[in-house]
Amino acid sequence: MRLSSVTRIGELRKPEVRALARKAGLATADKKDSQGLCFVGKVHLPEFLQQRLAPRIGKAVLIPEDSPAFAKYADSIEEMSQPYYYNPSLGKVIGEHRGAHYFTIGQRKGLNLGGHPKPLFVIGTDTRENIIYLGMGEDHPGLFRKGLFIPSKDEHWVRPDKKLLPGETARFGVRIRYRQPLENCTLHKKEEGLYLIFDRPQKAITPGQFAVWYDGDELIGSGVIS
Repeated sequence: MRLSSVTRIGELRKPEVRALARKAGLATADKKDSQGLCFVGKVHLPEFLQQRLAPRIGKAVLIPEDSPAFAKYADSIEEMSQPYYYNPSLGKVIGEHRGAHYFTIGQRKGLNLGGHPKPLFVIGTDTRENIIYLGMGEDHPGLFRKGLFIPSKDEHWVRPDKKLLPGETARFGVRIRYRQPLENCTLHKKEEGLYLIFDRPQKAITPGQFAVWYDGDELIGSGVIS
């Protein structure tokens, strides 16, 4: 479990909890935050997946920067919040991989596909067809999106009094990964869920991960990215 410096237990922030643990002489007072999977011990996620999931050879497809996959995402909050959709016809096969289930959006390491003028990044995965889609360069449009969507069933409000009702909007600071600085964002509540539209495009928005929103240092809510 990964906890930020502003995580609370009841009314206490994490540094305060650590101070109490030191005062009580607990050995875990200065223990580093877990960077792996807390329920299986000191194992990093990629290693865990490789141990548990059998490899499957699949295609690695390079998507060009000017692909029509990026053309339709323009004005509406619904379009801006949807992931990009790829198929092999939009790019070219440049190699193989050992299983799409090993990769996540934004990943650079472990591709083993050299010989390109810029670094390659994973911009999409298709575990059904066992294909990974790649973009060349840190500024590839497939790495960035202006918004994301959280279905209503996956919303969680720590402050119910600040929960948005359909048709309402609010401004919060949002992060989509551990230790990321808060990004200015507008939350739009619709019947189907929350649309989060950032002031500036965000890198490697990944379905299945969490977005969390704050008012200053106070955690207001969170949700699973669709």
